[in-house]
Amino acid sequence: MKKLILFIVAMLSIGITNSQTKPVPVQVAVIGLTHTHVHWVLGREAIGDIEIVGIVEPNKDLASRYAKQHGYSMNIVFDSMEALMANKTPEAVTAFGTIYDHLAVVEFFAPKGIHVMVEKPLAVSLKHAQKMQRLAEKHGIHLLTNYETTWYGSNFKAYEMVHQDNMIGEIRKIVVHDGHRGPKEIGVNKEFLDWLTDPVLNGGGALTDFGCYGANLATWLMKGERPISVFAIAQTNKPELYPKVDDEATIVLKYPKAQVIIQASWNWPISRKDMEVYGEEGQIIADNGSTLRYKLGDNEDEVSLTELRKVAPLNDPFSLLAAVVRGELSPQPTDLSALENNLIVMEILEAAKKSVASGKLIKLKR
Repeated sequence: MKKLILFIVAMLSIGITNSQTKPVPVQVAVIGLTHTHVHWVLGREAIGDIEIVGIVEPNKDLASRYAKQHGYSMNIVFDSMEALMANKTPEAVTAFGTIYDHLAVVEFFAPKGIHVMVEKPLAVSLKHAQKMQRLAEKHGIHLLTNYETTWYGSNFKAYEMVHQDNMIGEIRKIVVHDGHRGPKEIGVNKEFLDWLTDPVLNGGGALTDFGCYGANLATWLMKGERPISVFAIAQTNKPELYPKVDDEATIVLKYPKAQVIIQASWNWPISRKDMEVYGEEGQIIADNGSTLRYKLGDNEDEVSLTELRKVAPLNDPFSLLAAVVRGELSPQPTDLSALENNLIVMEILEAAKKSVASGKLIKLKR
């Protein structure tokens, strides 16, 4: 009997210890459902690092459709950010509405000390981005930007090979290809298409939608260095589908000893997000999120690496958000999600738009 009592006490102690050490999930609210990347957070497996406590979406038909798809209760759906805050106390929010709305989300939540993660790009303009920066700094919140390519094991491995292992020498050229056949062609829903093809709500067409990926990766690989100049061309090959925005863009960035070519398109025959990095002594080609090829010199065989993965919490935007909110990770200025990196991205995109409009090379202020 005494042994049984001791065993029960021991089991209770283990249970208490586990309950004490198990982290409490970060309370997160989703602001907007019209960006279809929202399925990333709604359909995410129950890892236990975040808990969705509220959703802001005035379009109840859309909210109801997604509720049936993902199994959340309509009781947590609110018409406005004000209504959300009257009922819930999130620690962080993720914005999945229009890019234009990103500023309003930060204006509302930053003064409340609530951290914000937005979908790429950071803002529709450099002016909006700078307002967001001032609010984040004034109120001491984290303001992160989420890109799909941030979580690619291949890109992370390429960075290690360049900067940690020094395998290819100094970077001389980076080429980034991003895009697909077009949002209408791939069948995005009406709620997304309506603003994705609006130059005000999205900030542009393919140039901003996919040009931001290359600008983000280049800023990361160049360790936060701003380019000397930006030149861009853009056009609309399918005006019957996209009468208000470009669907094809090429952006060229000049650095003191390197060039970056960003090819953003709604005209690719296949969907793609791939990157090439060329150095003094070799080349690295990340074909997709988990596969990479590299070749070091003319007389060396090409080597392929497959099944490349990042480890938690660096493999998922919401795990990263939770770790940052909990103080377990501190974003560095050059990090892909960091505010500083994405302010440079916005500076590049702004210069690219000016270049397209003027037909001239735009020099950035030093």
